[in-house]
Amino acid sequence: MEKRYIAFIIKNREPLLLQRNDTVSHACRLMHEKGTGAVLIVDDKQKLVGIFTGRDAVRILAEGHHAPAMTLAEAMTPDPHTIAPDQTSIDALREMNDRGFRHLPVVDNGVIVGIVSRGDFKGAELERLGDETSLWERIC
Repeated sequence: MEKRYIAFIIKNREPLLLQRNDTVSHACRLMHEKGTGAVLIVDDKQKLVGIFTGRDAVRILAEGHHAPAMTLAEAMTPDPHTIAPDQTSIDALREMNDRGFRHLPVVDNGVIVGIVSRGDFKGAELERLGDETSLWERIC
């Protein structure tokens, strides 16, 4: 199987970045317009401080919060796990699988360079993860 690096997967893509004081409604509207499942939340220096995903949006609605008034600072997952662009697709898949994520921000020396999602990975990569998981379960 060919080893794909994260830098190749995110090439020519711009992640959706918003500020902490933006509202959940605004984030959801942009996510819908851009067809993305996650927003990266940044501070005034463009440093990653959180992530807001479709799962967060569902949770907010299910809990009865008023999305137009709720800020991303209140709804985001703070200090998300990240991956470096020089890591491989299987590294990202392992991280997402082990932690139950669908999205993983890509950060290089503190600078946001993109985001990967489970849908970015090919059949062979997913198959390899399945094989590794199955082997690990048999060993343990």
